[in-house]
Amino acid sequence: PLLVASRYGQADTIAALLAGGADANLVASTGASPLMLASSSGVVEAVTALLVGGADANQQDGAQGQTALMFAAARNAVRVIDVLVAKGAEVGTTSAVVDVVARETAARAAFRKKFRLAAAIAAIEAPEPGETAASEATDELKGDDGKDKPEIAKEEPVPGELEAEATEAAADASSNELQSKETEDEGTGARVDDEADVDTDDEAAEEKRLSFGELVGAHGGMTALLHAARQGHRESVQALLELGADIDQVGAADGTSPLLIATINGHFDLAIYLLEQGADPTLASAAGAAPLYAALNVQWAPKTLYPQPRAYAQQQHTHIDLLRALLEAGADPNVRLRKKIWYSGYNFDLSGVNEQGGTAFWRAAYGSDVPAMKLLIEYGADPSIPTTKPPGRPRTGDATRDVEDVSGLEPVPVGGAAVLPLHAATGVGYGEGFAANSHRNAPGGWMPAVRYLVEELGADVNAVDHEGNTPVHLAAARGDNEMILYLVSKGADVTGVNREGNSTADMANGPVQRIQPFPETVELLVNLGAVNNDKCVSC
Repeated sequence: PLLVASRYGQADTIAALLAGGADANLVASTGASPLMLASSSGVVEAVTALLVGGADANQQDGAQGQTALMFAAARNAVRVIDVLVAKGAEVGTTSAVVDVVARETAARAAFRKKFRLAAAIAAIEAPEPGETAASEATDELKGDDGKDKPEIAKEEPVPGELEAEATEAAADASSNELQSKETEDEGTGARVDDEADVDTDDEAAEEKRLSFGELVGAHGGMTALLHAARQGHRESVQALLELGADIDQVGAADGTSPLLIATINGHFDLAIYLLEQGADPTLASAAGAAPLYAALNVQWAPKTLYPQPRAYAQQQHTHIDLLRALLEAGADPNVRLRKKIWYSGYNFDLSGVNEQGGTAFWRAAYGSDVPAMKLLIEYGADPSIPTTKPPGRPRTGDATRDVEDVSGLEPVPVGGAAVLPLHAATGVGYGEGFAANSHRNAPGGWMPAVRYLVEELGADVNAVDHEGNTPVHLAAARGDNEMILYLVSKGADVTGVNREGNSTADMANGPVQRIQPFPETVELLVNLGAVNNDKCVSC
């Protein structure tokens, strides 16, 4: 009853229950205490009643390690924040840190165990003639002493239970196998197959693509100020700062600052307020993401299977306003990402590009954002900095494939130069994915961005990326005849062949399943001297 009364801020009921002997620090199965629930309700009288009744202002829940102050901050309950701090709540406490890599490893191990069990059951029930599957399956179910393994030995299942468990395991196996083969995205490598974990030699380890868990690293470690900033609650942010919160205290999980988390979520007005209060614009997360990059990333967030923040569309300040404020406050425009940003496309990225090593200028070019590019150049951005080649097997778009390099180009080592801003602006990642492309950029921005890079910044129209693609290859993959003609007028060579052996005409001819061919573009490129190898897969 006390938990229910606290959830709805019923101060009189709380007082009566406490007077009758209720425990003020009782927790629900979720780990939440009455004080946390009352703080979330925003009712000061309910919070006060619990504190008078002995509630611990610094108690942390057993699930995520959050405090009542974090609950209040996340709900913008400013008066509650004042009361809690007055009663001793610590503003710098951090929530629990979750090791995502360890959790991912455990999940993979559990999947393999389930898969082996399902396969063993299937082999025993229907062994193939002449095969030893049944005996091997029996061994799988037995321990060294020949007895059933403890986790398998159990009471006789009810009819259909065993079949249902095996069917569920097989379904999970099929789903994960399909994901392993078809949905491993650029940079995330959301794989569950054994191959991802059995490489032991140094060379193989160096080439291993980071998994999604490794990209995330850890989450949690949030302060009350981080909770308020993430939600865009300026009132709570202001209250916490006035009560002594450290404006630059970063999260314990990945080093995200209040300024960065506000920016990531599109709260540009709050980010500028934090700058005015002295927030450090140079603080970057463990992945190397700084507010400057984050502002562009959320403005041109890719279309994904998961909702992206939309708060930026309701701000008084534009992303250009925020970029200028950050630069004037001392942000470095040439800071590079240390790894792919997991929240760009979450665990099903369809961009066909790994932005590791990219700068804010690179991100602006990828978004065809000419005003942002010009502003960054004004403050010293280097337009020649590329992304870096990620580890892992060669790939195209959203799937990993074994690709034989037939180009004769000098190989690019892991960490070497990958995608230049001009490649980003001409359409890197298009025409190579098996499941569409999630890229978003400024409407009508393709040509203005390329013109700016070529005519004002001197970008090389024949530069190749780590996959051997030239800007013409990338424009051809989108069927952009106007851009092809422009690049040719600036000296672009249409006869180049990328590492996979695709000519520029091949890129326009649907060389990957589900990618439509552009017949007019193919014809244009052939007339300009390119070779059409008739590689259309979709035809």
